[in-house]
Amino acid sequence: MAIALYIDEHVHRAISLGLRLRGVDVLTVQEDGLTATPDSLLLDRALKLQRVMFSQDQDFLVEAHHRQVANIPFAGVIYARQLVAVGNCIHDLEIIAKASDPQDLANRVEYIPSKASTQLS
Repeated sequence: MAIALYIDEHVHRAISLGLRLRGVDVLTVQEDGLTATPDSLLLDRALKLQRVMFSQDQDFLVEAHHRQVANIPFAGVIYARQLVAVGNCIHDLEIIAKASDPQDLANRVEYIPSKASTQLS
């Protein structure tokens, strides 16, 4: 069973579009009418919708850690640094979304790695 993603408002729109073109179930914070909502409430909303949060905002890492320590459930967070290329985010998120079950990410944080660029000599 695939996972559905809840995309933070600070994520580049091209990532959401690219994921949709690849058949990933995506809902953005903007589409949900919750722009400028505190991270804690967005994680509550993602849990209610049974969607894993994707963000490039480090504040989500703080909130997720707080919930892990306090044993407060959340659907999961996938995090990528801002410097991760859009194409890499789309590729890695597609794999995670299609190969994971919701319980695999519950109460966890997954990181999309920054890939080192390769140079041809």
